[in-house]
This record gives sequence, structure tokens and C-alpha cells, in this order.
Amino acid sequence: MTITITKATGEKEPFEKSKLLRSLTRAGATDILAEKIASEISNGLRTGMSTKQIYKKAHDALRKASRPMAGRYHLKNGIMELGPSGFPFELYVSEILKQKNFEVQVGRIVEGHCVNHEVDVIAQKDDRHFMIECKYHNSLGMVCDVKIPLYIQARFQDVEARWKLIPGHGEKFHQGWVVTNTRFTADAIKYATCSGLNLVSLDFPQGGSLRDMIEETGLYPLTCLTTLTQQEKKSLLEKKIVLCRDVCHNPVYLRQINLPASRIKEVLEEGHQLCHKLIQHDQH
Repeated sequence: MTITITKATGEKEPFEKSKLLRSLTRAGATDILAEKIASEISNGLRTGMSTKQIYKKAHDALRKASRPMAGRYHLKNGIMELGPSGFPFELYVSEILKQKNFEVQVGRIVEGHCVNHEVDVIAQKDDRHFMIECKYHNSLGMVCDVKIPLYIQARFQDVEARWKLIPGHGEKFHQGWVVTNTRFTADAIKYATCSGLNLVSLDFPQGGSLRDMIEETGLYPLTCLTTLTQQEKKSLLEKKIVLCRDVCHNPVYLRQINLPASRIKEVLEEGHQLCHKLIQHDQH
């Protein structure tokens, strides 16, 4: 019998155990552990259950097995927790680009050919110059439809016309980007592909998605840490701290939000395991 589940958008779809298995192994679960968790969840499913309920069951099971695995599994929701304003998400995107050796500026007023524009992130590396708009949504059911890339491409073209007049910029590759923590509609992707705008969401495009960049750099948001409460995460975000790495490298941040030594030890243990790729990279 096929079990139908309800997505965050309200749409209904058949439950696919293979999707759940993929997400568990991507978080670092062994094939045996992933199969055990997926089978337990599958056996307890009932029609109408939401993807949010399934996620919680999987997250709880992973947390019992390994906090760092649960942290990686929490990535989509962790990025959602960077709110309620969009600024921590802009900072987070800029930190990922910095790690990829881009020079970045956040929240700048940029002169266009016709008018000035407030730009979330400007990134430069070699002969590439990007204007990046970050579209943060605090609900998984929200999407970026075609109106957003249409609007951003028009703004980018106005900025690009001015950039090309800067000495040495005439031959540079300029491009507008839209980075979101949710997803793009098919029409948004079609328009962006046609117009040359670069779209980045958690799982798009293949090989260059936000998730790919996070896994490549090891820059998980601090909101993925299961050892911190929601209020503690919020206190750190208010200090403009967005990275798990920054908490690991600067335990003083944890003391500043009044965590006792025993809790700090727990957070650092989880943080170092979650960010182990980056820490290994820094040591070489």
C-alpha cells in the first residue's frame, strides 16, 4: 500500500523510502544505520503524515546515534533558523564565498547607470565580478518564482552598465546571482538560464548548490549545533556570529552568552566534529 505524505507546501506525494535513505547517508549515516532508521520510520507511517514529522523522527534517531550527523541532517532547517531577518543569511553566504577566496562586501549601496541599488553581497575573484541578492525565507513552503529573477536581472543590468565603465572592468565577467534557502520554480530557472543569471538554492544547481559549497568548505551554520538552544543561537546571531567554525575557534563567544564550562565543552566537542573538514584543511 502506498502511503501519501504532505509536503511543506501543502502538496501531497507518495512516500519514497529511497529519498529518506539518501538524506540520512548524506548526513554521514552508514548504510546499516540509514536502513535501520528508514525502516523504523516507514513502518510507523500513516497517510497524511507531514514531511516535518518524518524529518523530526529521523533527526531524533540520528541525534541518539551521533550529534554531528544530526547537525548535518539539520542543514536545511539550520539555515532557516538564521532568521527572522535576512541579514544573517547574507553574512553566511558572504562567509562561504570568502572561504572560496572571493573578496566580498556585504550590504553596499552601488551606483547603477540609472539609479543607486542596495546590494546584499558583492564578490570578486580574478576577472569575475558578481552582484548577489540573497532571498531568505523563514518557511519551507515558500518558493522564489519568476518575478524575483526578472527583478534582480533588471537591477544587475543597471549596475553592470556602470561597472563596465570602471578602468580594467571592461573585459571582466560580470554576473548577477540570486541565492535562496528555499527553492526556485521551473519558470524562474528557465528565465535565469536564458538570461545568464546564476541561481543558487540549497540543492540547485547540481555541483554548485549551496549544499555543495557548504560540504566543500565545511562552513556549517552555528544553527546546526544540536547542543545549543534556540535562544542561545539567537544570542550568537545577534552578535553577527553565523558560523559553527567561529564558535569552535573562539569559545569566548559562548562565555559571552553565559554558558557554563560543562556546556561549552559539549558545544565545542560537537562543533569540532561537525566542522572537521574545515579544521583539517586549516591545519595543512
